[in-house]
Amino acid sequence: MEVTTLDPWAELSRLAWGAVTPKFSYLPEIWRALVNTIAVAFGGISLACMAGSLLAFGFHWTPVRLACAWVRAIHELFWAFLLMPLVGLSPLCAVLAIAVPYAGIFAKVYAEIQQESDQQPLQGVPAQTGWLSRFCFGILPIIYPDVKHYTAYRFECALRSSAIMGFIGLPTLGFHLETAFREGIYSEVWAILYAFFLLIASLKLWVKPRLAALYVIASFAFFAQDVHLSWDNIYRFVTYDILPWPMRRDGVYAGTQAVTFAWAPVWAWLQEIWYGEALQGIWNTLVLTQIVLAGTAVVALLQFPGISRHFANSGTRWGMQGWLILLRTTPEYILAYVGIQLWGPSMLPAMVAISLHNGAILAYLSGQNADLVTLTADASKRQLNRYFYEILPRVYGQFLAFLFYRWEVMMRESAILGILGVYTLGFYIDSAISDHQLDKAIVLIVITALLNIGIDTTSQFVRRRLKISASLVTSG
Repeated sequence: MEVTTLDPWAELSRLAWGAVTPKFSYLPEIWRALVNTIAVAFGGISLACMAGSLLAFGFHWTPVRLACAWVRAIHELFWAFLLMPLVGLSPLCAVLAIAVPYAGIFAKVYAEIQQESDQQPLQGVPAQTGWLSRFCFGILPIIYPDVKHYTAYRFECALRSSAIMGFIGLPTLGFHLETAFREGIYSEVWAILYAFFLLIASLKLWVKPRLAALYVIASFAFFAQDVHLSWDNIYRFVTYDILPWPMRRDGVYAGTQAVTFAWAPVWAWLQEIWYGEALQGIWNTLVLTQIVLAGTAVVALLQFPGISRHFANSGTRWGMQGWLILLRTTPEYILAYVGIQLWGPSMLPAMVAISLHNGAILAYLSGQNADLVTLTADASKRQLNRYFYEILPRVYGQFLAFLFYRWEVMMRESAILGILGVYTLGFYIDSAISDHQLDKAIVLIVITALLNIGIDTTSQFVRRRLKISASLVTSG
Protein backbone atom coordinates (compact mmCIF):
# COMPACT_ATOMS: atom_id res chain seq x y z
CA MET A 1 0.00 0.00 0.00
CA GLU A 2 1.36 3.39 -0.94
CA VAL A 3 0.34 6.82 -2.17
CA THR A 4 2.37 7.83 -5.22
CA THR A 5 0.50 10.96 -6.33
CA LEU A 6 2.01 14.29 -5.34
CA ASP A 7 -1.18 16.11 -4.35
CA PRO A 8 -4.18 13.78 -4.14
CA TRP A 9 -6.27 16.33 -2.22
CA ALA A 10 -6.16 18.77 -5.11
CA GLU A 11 -7.43 16.06 -7.42
CA LEU A 12 -10.07 15.09 -4.88
CA SER A 13 -11.32 18.68 -4.69
CA ARG A 14 -11.61 18.78 -8.49
CA LEU A 15 -13.52 15.50 -8.38
CA ALA A 16 -15.86 16.90 -5.71
CA TRP A 17 -16.41 20.07 -7.71
CA GLY A 18 -17.35 17.98 -10.72
CA ALA A 19 -19.97 16.21 -8.58
CA VAL A 20 -21.82 19.47 -7.96
CA THR A 21 -21.35 20.81 -11.51
CA PRO A 22 -22.20 17.84 -13.76
CA LYS A 23 -22.22 18.58 -17.48
CA PHE A 24 -25.53 17.02 -18.48
CA SER A 25 -25.29 18.68 -21.90
CA TYR A 26 -22.64 16.03 -22.67
CA LEU A 27 -25.11 13.15 -22.39
CA PRO A 28 -26.76 13.56 -25.85
CA GLU A 29 -23.31 12.97 -27.37
CA ILE A 30 -23.05 9.52 -25.80
CA TRP A 31 -26.62 8.34 -26.28
CA ARG A 32 -25.50 5.39 -28.40
CA ALA A 33 -23.11 4.19 -25.67
CA LEU A 34 -25.98 4.39 -23.17
CA VAL A 35 -28.28 2.38 -25.44
CA ASN A 36 -25.43 -0.06 -26.11
CA THR A 37 -25.03 -0.55 -22.36
CA ILE A 38 -28.71 -1.43 -21.97
CA ALA A 39 -28.82 -3.57 -25.12
CA VAL A 40 -25.71 -5.54 -24.12
CA ALA A 41 -27.20 -6.21 -20.67
CA PHE A 42 -30.48 -7.47 -22.17
CA GLY A 43 -28.70 -9.55 -24.78
CA GLY A 44 -26.26 -11.10 -22.32
CA ILE A 45 -28.86 -11.82 -19.64
CA SER A 46 -31.30 -13.37 -22.14
CA LEU A 47 -28.72 -15.78 -23.56
CA ALA A 48 -27.47 -16.61 -20.06
CA CYS A 49 -31.00 -17.20 -18.79
CA MET A 50 -31.84 -19.60 -21.61
CA ALA A 51 -28.54 -21.50 -21.35
CA GLY A 52 -28.67 -21.55 -17.55
CA SER A 53 -32.23 -22.89 -17.55
CA LEU A 54 -31.22 -25.80 -19.78
CA LEU A 55 -28.06 -26.52 -17.80
CA ALA A 56 -30.01 -26.47 -14.53
CA PHE A 57 -31.88 -29.62 -15.60
CA GLY A 58 -28.58 -31.48 -15.85
CA PHE A 59 -26.81 -29.79 -12.95
CA HIS A 60 -26.89 -33.03 -10.94
CA TRP A 61 -24.45 -34.54 -13.47
CA THR A 62 -20.83 -33.98 -12.45
CA PRO A 63 -19.56 -32.89 -15.91
CA VAL A 64 -22.28 -30.23 -16.17
CA ARG A 65 -21.65 -29.03 -12.62
CA LEU A 66 -17.90 -28.77 -13.23
CA ALA A 67 -18.41 -26.99 -16.55
CA CYS A 68 -20.67 -24.42 -14.88
CA ALA A 69 -18.14 -23.91 -12.08
CA TRP A 70 -15.44 -23.38 -14.68
CA VAL A 71 -17.21 -20.74 -16.78
CA ARG A 72 -18.45 -18.73 -13.80
CA ALA A 73 -14.98 -18.76 -12.22
CA ILE A 74 -13.68 -16.50 -15.03
CA HIS A 75 -14.61 -12.82 -14.76
CA GLU A 76 -16.64 -11.36 -17.61
CA LEU A 77 -13.82 -8.94 -18.49
CA PHE A 78 -11.48 -11.89 -18.97
CA TRP A 79 -14.09 -13.53 -21.21
CA ALA A 80 -14.18 -10.30 -23.21
CA PHE A 81 -10.41 -10.48 -23.66
CA LEU A 82 -10.72 -14.04 -24.97
CA LEU A 83 -13.58 -13.22 -27.32
CA MET A 84 -12.11 -10.07 -28.87
CA PRO A 85 -9.95 -11.95 -31.40
CA LEU A 86 -13.08 -13.77 -32.57
CA VAL A 87 -15.69 -11.01 -32.83
CA GLY A 88 -13.65 -7.82 -32.47
CA LEU A 89 -14.47 -4.70 -30.42
CA SER A 90 -18.22 -4.98 -30.93
CA PRO A 91 -21.33 -5.18 -28.73
CA LEU A 92 -21.50 -8.90 -29.53
CA CYS A 93 -18.21 -9.41 -27.67
CA ALA A 94 -19.69 -7.78 -24.56
CA VAL A 95 -22.92 -9.78 -24.88
CA LEU A 96 -21.08 -13.10 -25.04
CA ALA A 97 -18.67 -12.07 -22.27
CA ILE A 98 -21.65 -11.55 -19.97
CA ALA A 99 -23.67 -14.52 -21.21
CA VAL A 100 -20.99 -17.20 -20.69
CA PRO A 101 -20.22 -16.73 -16.97
CA TYR A 102 -23.79 -15.75 -16.12
CA ALA A 103 -25.04 -19.01 -17.70
CA GLY A 104 -22.97 -20.94 -15.16
CA ILE A 105 -24.30 -18.77 -12.35
CA PHE A 106 -27.92 -19.17 -13.47
CA ALA A 107 -27.53 -22.92 -13.80
CA LYS A 108 -26.27 -23.23 -10.22
CA VAL A 109 -28.87 -20.91 -8.69
CA TYR A 110 -31.82 -22.23 -10.69
CA ALA A 111 -30.87 -25.82 -9.80
CA GLU A 112 -30.63 -24.93 -6.10
CA ILE A 113 -33.98 -23.13 -6.18
CA GLN A 114 -35.57 -26.16 -7.81
CA GLN A 115 -33.98 -28.59 -5.32
CA GLU A 116 -35.14 -26.54 -2.33
CA SER A 117 -38.68 -25.99 -3.65
CA ASP A 118 -41.79 -27.60 -2.19
CA GLN A 119 -42.20 -31.03 -3.81
CA GLN A 120 -45.70 -31.65 -2.43
CA PRO A 121 -47.54 -30.69 -5.65
CA LEU A 122 -45.77 -33.60 -7.42
CA GLN A 123 -47.04 -36.25 -5.03
CA GLY A 124 -50.32 -36.80 -6.87
CA VAL A 125 -48.83 -36.69 -10.37
CA PRO A 126 -48.98 -40.05 -12.21
CA ALA A 127 -45.60 -41.75 -12.63
CA GLN A 128 -45.98 -41.91 -16.43
CA THR A 129 -46.21 -38.12 -16.71
CA GLY A 130 -43.35 -36.65 -18.76
CA TRP A 131 -40.64 -34.65 -17.02
CA LEU A 132 -41.51 -31.48 -18.94
CA SER A 133 -45.15 -31.62 -17.82
CA ARG A 134 -44.08 -32.34 -14.25
CA PHE A 135 -41.80 -29.33 -14.30
CA CYS A 136 -44.18 -26.90 -16.03
CA PHE A 137 -47.24 -27.72 -13.91
CA GLY A 138 -45.73 -28.98 -10.65
CA ILE A 139 -42.49 -27.09 -10.07
CA LEU A 140 -42.39 -23.92 -12.18
CA PRO A 141 -45.43 -22.26 -10.52
CA ILE A 142 -43.77 -22.78 -7.13
CA ILE A 143 -40.31 -21.50 -8.00
CA TYR A 144 -41.31 -18.75 -10.45
CA PRO A 145 -41.31 -15.87 -7.87
CA ASP A 146 -37.79 -16.77 -6.68
CA VAL A 147 -36.52 -17.24 -10.23
CA LYS A 148 -38.00 -13.92 -11.33
CA HIS A 149 -36.53 -12.10 -8.32
CA TYR A 150 -33.04 -13.52 -8.85
CA THR A 151 -33.11 -12.91 -12.61
CA ALA A 152 -34.07 -9.27 -11.98
CA TYR A 153 -31.16 -8.93 -9.55
CA ARG A 154 -28.80 -10.45 -12.11
CA PHE A 155 -30.00 -7.98 -14.75
CA GLU A 156 -28.87 -5.15 -12.48
CA CYS A 157 -25.49 -6.89 -12.22
CA ALA A 158 -25.44 -7.26 -16.01
CA LEU A 159 -25.93 -3.51 -16.41
CA ARG A 160 -22.89 -2.88 -14.20
CA SER A 161 -20.86 -5.45 -16.13
CA SER A 162 -21.98 -3.95 -19.42
CA ALA A 163 -20.91 -0.47 -18.33
CA ILE A 164 -17.38 -1.49 -17.30
CA MET A 165 -16.85 -3.31 -20.60
CA GLY A 166 -16.12 0.13 -22.00
CA PHE A 167 -12.94 0.33 -19.92
CA ILE A 168 -11.31 -2.21 -22.25
CA GLY A 169 -12.52 -0.48 -25.42
CA LEU A 170 -15.99 -1.92 -25.99
CA PRO A 171 -18.65 0.66 -26.99
CA THR A 172 -20.49 1.07 -23.68
CA LEU A 173 -20.62 3.83 -21.06
CA GLY A 174 -17.32 2.82 -19.52
CA PHE A 175 -15.44 3.87 -22.65
CA HIS A 176 -16.57 7.49 -22.31
CA LEU A 177 -16.21 7.33 -18.53
CA GLU A 178 -12.57 6.27 -18.75
CA THR A 179 -11.85 8.91 -21.38
CA ALA A 180 -13.30 11.64 -19.17
CA PHE A 181 -11.36 10.32 -16.17
CA ARG A 182 -8.06 10.29 -18.05
CA GLU A 183 -8.63 13.83 -19.32
CA GLY A 184 -9.67 15.05 -15.87
CA ILE A 185 -13.06 16.33 -17.10
CA TYR A 186 -14.90 15.42 -13.92
CA SER A 187 -18.09 17.30 -14.80
CA GLU A 188 -18.55 14.83 -17.66
CA VAL A 189 -17.58 11.94 -15.37
CA TRP A 190 -20.31 12.78 -12.90
CA ALA A 191 -22.88 13.40 -15.63
CA ILE A 192 -22.25 9.85 -16.89
CA LEU A 193 -22.33 8.40 -13.36
CA TYR A 194 -25.56 10.21 -12.48
CA ALA A 195 -27.16 8.93 -15.67
CA PHE A 196 -26.04 5.41 -14.79
CA PHE A 197 -27.32 5.69 -11.20
CA LEU A 198 -30.67 6.94 -12.50
CA LEU A 199 -30.78 4.01 -14.93
CA ILE A 200 -30.26 1.52 -12.08
CA ALA A 201 -32.68 3.29 -9.73
CA SER A 202 -35.48 3.33 -12.31
CA LEU A 203 -35.31 -0.36 -13.23
CA LYS A 204 -38.57 -1.21 -11.47
CA LEU A 205 -40.36 1.47 -13.48
CA TRP A 206 -39.48 0.29 -16.98
CA VAL A 207 -38.25 -3.32 -16.73
CA LYS A 208 -41.45 -5.37 -16.64
CA PRO A 209 -41.62 -9.17 -17.19
CA ARG A 210 -44.27 -8.78 -19.89
CA LEU A 211 -41.99 -6.42 -21.83
CA ALA A 212 -38.82 -8.50 -21.44
CA ALA A 213 -39.16 -10.32 -24.77
CA LEU A 214 -39.71 -7.01 -26.61
CA TYR A 215 -36.62 -5.49 -24.97
CA VAL A 216 -34.49 -8.50 -25.91
CA ILE A 217 -35.61 -8.46 -29.56
CA ALA A 218 -35.05 -4.70 -29.78
CA SER A 219 -31.58 -5.07 -28.22
CA PHE A 220 -30.39 -7.67 -30.70
CA ALA A 221 -31.88 -5.65 -33.57
CA PHE A 222 -30.07 -2.53 -32.34
CA PHE A 223 -26.55 -3.90 -32.48
CA ALA A 224 -27.06 -6.55 -35.18
CA GLN A 225 -25.61 -4.16 -37.75
CA ASP A 226 -22.34 -4.05 -35.79
CA VAL A 227 -21.83 -7.84 -35.83
CA HIS A 228 -19.05 -8.87 -38.19
CA LEU A 229 -17.96 -12.49 -37.81
CA SER A 230 -14.95 -13.80 -39.69
CA TRP A 231 -14.59 -17.55 -39.93
CA ASP A 232 -10.95 -17.05 -40.85
CA ASN A 233 -10.39 -15.32 -37.50
CA ILE A 234 -12.21 -18.10 -35.66
CA TYR A 235 -10.19 -20.79 -37.44
CA ARG A 236 -6.92 -18.97 -36.76
CA PHE A 237 -7.86 -18.48 -33.09
CA VAL A 238 -8.64 -22.16 -32.53
CA THR A 239 -5.77 -23.64 -34.55
CA TYR A 240 -3.01 -21.07 -34.01
CA ASP A 241 -3.48 -18.15 -31.61
CA ILE A 242 -4.22 -20.24 -28.51
CA LEU A 243 -1.38 -22.70 -29.13
CA PRO A 244 1.65 -22.25 -26.83
CA TRP A 245 4.35 -20.14 -28.41
CA PRO A 246 6.91 -22.99 -28.73
CA MET A 247 4.41 -24.98 -30.80
CA ARG A 248 3.95 -22.10 -33.21
CA ARG A 249 7.64 -21.21 -33.23
CA ASP A 250 8.70 -24.78 -34.00
CA GLY A 251 6.22 -25.07 -36.84
CA VAL A 252 3.56 -27.33 -35.38
CA TYR A 253 1.03 -25.20 -37.23
CA ALA A 254 2.17 -24.86 -40.81
CA GLY A 255 -0.81 -23.72 -42.82
CA THR A 256 -2.76 -26.94 -43.16
CA GLN A 257 -0.56 -29.65 -41.69
CA ALA A 258 1.01 -30.51 -38.35
CA VAL A 259 4.60 -31.66 -37.86
CA THR A 260 6.37 -33.67 -35.19
CA PHE A 261 6.73 -31.80 -31.94
CA ALA A 262 8.56 -32.27 -28.60
CA TRP A 263 6.89 -31.31 -25.32
CA ALA A 264 10.11 -30.13 -23.63
CA PRO A 265 9.96 -26.54 -25.04
CA VAL A 266 6.30 -26.22 -24.01
CA TRP A 267 7.11 -27.39 -20.49
CA ALA A 268 9.96 -24.88 -20.26
CA TRP A 269 7.62 -22.15 -21.53
CA LEU A 270 5.02 -23.04 -18.87
CA GLN A 271 7.68 -23.00 -16.14
CA GLU A 272 8.80 -19.56 -17.26
CA ILE A 273 5.24 -18.24 -16.95
CA TRP A 274 4.73 -19.98 -13.61
CA TYR A 275 7.87 -18.71 -11.89
CA GLY A 276 8.08 -15.38 -13.69
CA GLU A 277 4.48 -14.15 -13.41
CA ALA A 278 1.92 -16.64 -12.13
CA LEU A 279 3.35 -17.18 -8.63
CA GLN A 280 3.64 -13.45 -7.95
CA GLY A 281 0.17 -12.86 -9.35
CA ILE A 282 -1.38 -15.66 -7.30
CA TRP A 283 0.27 -14.41 -4.10
CA ASN A 284 -0.83 -10.80 -4.63
CA THR A 285 -4.36 -11.89 -5.59
CA LEU A 286 -4.69 -14.04 -2.46
CA VAL A 287 -3.26 -11.31 -0.21
CA LEU A 288 -5.65 -8.72 -1.63
CA THR A 289 -8.59 -11.14 -1.42
CA GLN A 290 -7.99 -11.88 2.26
CA ILE A 291 -7.51 -8.22 3.13
CA VAL A 292 -10.77 -7.22 1.45
CA LEU A 293 -12.57 -10.20 3.03
CA ALA A 294 -11.74 -8.76 6.46
CA GLY A 295 -12.27 -5.19 5.25
CA THR A 296 -15.71 -6.02 3.90
CA ALA A 297 -16.69 -7.55 7.24
CA VAL A 298 -15.59 -4.43 9.14
CA VAL A 299 -17.33 -2.04 6.72
CA ALA A 300 -20.57 -4.03 6.87
CA LEU A 301 -20.59 -4.39 10.67
CA LEU A 302 -20.01 -0.66 11.13
CA GLN A 303 -22.67 0.42 8.64
CA PHE A 304 -25.65 -1.90 9.04
CA PRO A 305 -26.92 -0.25 12.29
CA GLY A 306 -27.46 2.92 10.26
CA ILE A 307 -30.35 1.33 8.33
CA SER A 308 -31.88 -0.65 11.20
CA ARG A 309 -34.95 0.54 13.10
CA HIS A 310 -33.32 -0.64 16.34
CA PHE A 311 -30.58 1.99 16.12
CA ALA A 312 -31.48 4.88 13.80
CA ASN A 313 -34.39 7.23 13.18
CA SER A 314 -36.13 7.48 9.83
CA GLY A 315 -33.99 10.37 8.57
CA THR A 316 -30.74 8.60 9.36
CA ARG A 317 -32.02 5.40 7.79
CA TRP A 318 -32.96 7.17 4.58
CA GLY A 319 -29.55 8.83 4.37
CA MET A 320 -27.66 5.60 5.04
CA GLN A 321 -29.86 3.73 2.55
CA GLY A 322 -28.89 6.25 -0.12
CA TRP A 323 -25.20 5.89 0.74
CA LEU A 324 -25.35 2.10 0.55
CA ILE A 325 -27.25 2.22 -2.75
CA LEU A 326 -24.56 4.51 -4.16
CA LEU A 327 -21.75 2.17 -3.09
CA ARG A 328 -23.32 -1.08 -4.24
CA THR A 329 -24.60 0.40 -7.51
CA THR A 330 -21.21 1.79 -8.51
CA PRO A 331 -19.09 -1.03 -9.99
CA GLU A 332 -16.00 -1.75 -7.90
CA TYR A 333 -13.93 -1.25 -11.07
CA ILE A 334 -15.04 2.39 -11.21
CA LEU A 335 -14.43 2.88 -7.48
CA ALA A 336 -10.91 1.49 -7.87
CA TYR A 337 -10.32 3.69 -10.91
CA VAL A 338 -11.23 6.77 -8.87
CA GLY A 339 -8.90 5.60 -6.11
CA ILE A 340 -6.01 5.20 -8.56
CA GLN A 341 -6.52 8.75 -9.83
CA LEU A 342 -6.24 9.97 -6.23
CA TRP A 343 -3.52 7.76 -4.76
CA GLY A 344 -1.76 6.07 -7.65
CA PRO A 345 -1.54 2.36 -8.53
CA SER A 346 -1.14 0.06 -5.53
CA MET A 347 -3.29 -2.33 -3.53
CA LEU A 348 -4.78 0.60 -1.59
CA PRO A 349 -7.38 1.69 -4.22
CA ALA A 350 -8.38 -1.93 -4.84
CA MET A 351 -8.74 -2.62 -1.10
CA VAL A 352 -10.93 0.43 -0.57
CA ALA A 353 -13.05 -0.21 -3.68
CA ILE A 354 -13.79 -3.89 -3.07
CA SER A 355 -14.34 -3.43 0.67
CA LEU A 356 -16.75 -0.53 0.19
CA HIS A 357 -18.70 -2.21 -2.61
CA ASN A 358 -19.13 -5.59 -0.93
CA GLY A 359 -19.46 -4.03 2.52
CA ALA A 360 -22.44 -2.01 1.28
CA ILE A 361 -24.11 -5.19 -0.01
CA LEU A 362 -23.59 -7.04 3.27
CA ALA A 363 -24.59 -4.00 5.34
CA TYR A 364 -27.88 -3.82 3.47
CA LEU A 365 -28.60 -7.54 3.95
CA SER A 366 -27.58 -7.46 7.63
CA GLY A 367 -29.67 -4.36 8.27
CA GLN A 368 -32.71 -6.03 6.75
CA ASN A 369 -32.13 -9.08 8.95
CA ALA A 370 -31.64 -6.93 12.04
CA ASP A 371 -35.10 -5.41 11.49
CA LEU A 372 -36.59 -8.90 11.72
CA VAL A 373 -35.30 -9.28 15.28
CA THR A 374 -37.94 -8.79 17.99
CA LEU A 375 -36.48 -7.34 21.17
CA THR A 376 -37.79 -8.32 24.57
CA ALA A 377 -39.26 -5.77 26.97
CA ASP A 378 -36.15 -5.78 29.17
CA ALA A 379 -33.73 -5.18 26.28
CA SER A 380 -31.03 -2.61 26.94
CA LYS A 381 -31.80 0.98 25.93
CA ARG A 382 -28.13 1.79 25.36
CA GLN A 383 -27.37 1.37 21.68
CA LEU A 384 -23.88 -0.03 22.26
CA ASN A 385 -25.22 -2.78 24.55
CA ARG A 386 -28.12 -3.44 22.19
CA TYR A 387 -25.69 -3.82 19.28
CA PHE A 388 -23.23 -6.20 20.95
CA TYR A 389 -25.56 -8.23 23.16
CA GLU A 390 -28.96 -8.20 21.47
CA ILE A 391 -28.75 -7.74 17.68
CA LEU A 392 -25.28 -8.81 16.51
CA PRO A 393 -25.34 -12.29 18.12
CA ARG A 394 -28.63 -13.07 16.38
CA VAL A 395 -27.63 -11.94 12.87
CA TYR A 396 -23.94 -12.87 12.99
CA GLY A 397 -24.35 -16.43 11.73
CA GLN A 398 -26.20 -15.30 8.63
CA PHE A 399 -23.76 -12.39 8.23
CA LEU A 400 -20.87 -14.88 8.08
CA ALA A 401 -22.77 -17.02 5.60
CA PHE A 402 -23.27 -14.02 3.29
CA LEU A 403 -19.63 -12.98 3.77
CA PHE A 404 -18.31 -16.38 2.71
CA TYR A 405 -20.73 -16.46 -0.22
CA ARG A 406 -19.09 -13.22 -1.41
CA TRP A 407 -15.55 -14.59 -0.90
CA GLU A 408 -15.51 -16.12 -4.38
CA VAL A 409 -16.74 -12.82 -5.86
CA MET A 410 -14.03 -10.87 -4.03
CA MET A 411 -11.36 -13.15 -5.48
CA ARG A 412 -12.60 -12.51 -9.03
CA GLU A 413 -12.67 -8.78 -8.33
CA SER A 414 -9.15 -8.85 -6.86
CA ALA A 415 -7.85 -10.59 -9.96
CA ILE A 416 -9.59 -8.34 -12.48
CA LEU A 417 -8.48 -5.09 -10.81
CA GLY A 418 -4.97 -5.95 -11.93
CA ILE A 419 -5.99 -4.38 -15.24
CA LEU A 420 -5.75 -1.02 -13.45
CA GLY A 421 -2.11 -1.55 -12.47
CA VAL A 422 -2.37 -3.57 -9.26
CA TYR A 423 0.01 -6.55 -9.52
CA THR A 424 -2.61 -9.27 -9.28
CA LEU A 425 -3.23 -11.91 -11.93
CA GLY A 426 -5.25 -9.46 -14.00
CA PHE A 427 -2.18 -7.25 -14.44
CA TYR A 428 -0.20 -10.06 -16.05
CA ILE A 429 -3.19 -11.13 -18.17
CA ASP A 430 -3.70 -7.58 -19.42
CA SER A 431 0.04 -7.25 -20.16
CA ALA A 432 0.04 -10.52 -22.12
CA ILE A 433 -2.93 -9.42 -24.22
CA SER A 434 -1.37 -6.00 -24.83
CA ASP A 435 1.75 -7.80 -26.11
CA HIS A 436 -0.42 -10.03 -28.35
CA GLN A 437 0.55 -13.10 -26.30
CA LEU A 438 -2.87 -14.69 -26.20
CA ASP A 439 -1.42 -18.10 -25.38
CA LYS A 440 0.17 -16.77 -22.19
CA ALA A 441 -3.04 -14.91 -21.29
CA ILE A 442 -5.06 -18.12 -21.59
CA VAL A 443 -2.67 -19.96 -19.26
CA LEU A 444 -2.99 -17.18 -16.67
CA ILE A 445 -6.79 -17.09 -17.05
CA VAL A 446 -6.92 -20.86 -16.47
CA ILE A 447 -4.84 -20.38 -13.30
CA THR A 448 -7.25 -17.65 -12.19
CA ALA A 449 -10.23 -19.95 -12.74
CA LEU A 450 -8.61 -22.79 -10.79
CA LEU A 451 -7.81 -20.38 -7.95
CA ASN A 452 -11.40 -19.16 -7.89
CA ILE A 453 -12.76 -22.72 -7.83
CA GLY A 454 -10.41 -23.43 -4.93
CA ILE A 455 -11.70 -20.40 -3.01
CA ASP A 456 -15.30 -21.47 -3.65
CA THR A 457 -14.58 -25.00 -2.40
CA THR A 458 -12.83 -23.64 0.69
CA SER A 459 -15.76 -21.31 1.36
CA GLN A 460 -18.22 -24.20 1.27
CA PHE A 461 -15.99 -26.22 3.63
CA VAL A 462 -15.71 -23.31 6.08
CA ARG A 463 -19.48 -22.76 6.08
CA ARG A 464 -20.06 -26.43 6.84
CA ARG A 465 -17.45 -26.47 9.61
CA LEU A 466 -18.86 -23.32 11.21
CA LYS A 467 -22.39 -24.66 10.70
CA ILE A 468 -23.59 -21.31 9.38
CA SER A 469 -26.54 -20.98 7.04
CA ALA A 470 -29.23 -18.55 5.96
CA SER A 471 -31.35 -19.26 9.04
CA LEU A 472 -31.97 -16.30 11.32
CA VAL A 473 -32.78 -16.26 15.04
CA THR A 474 -35.26 -13.40 15.44
CA SER A 475 -36.05 -13.48 19.15
CA GLY A 476 -34.34 -14.30 22.41
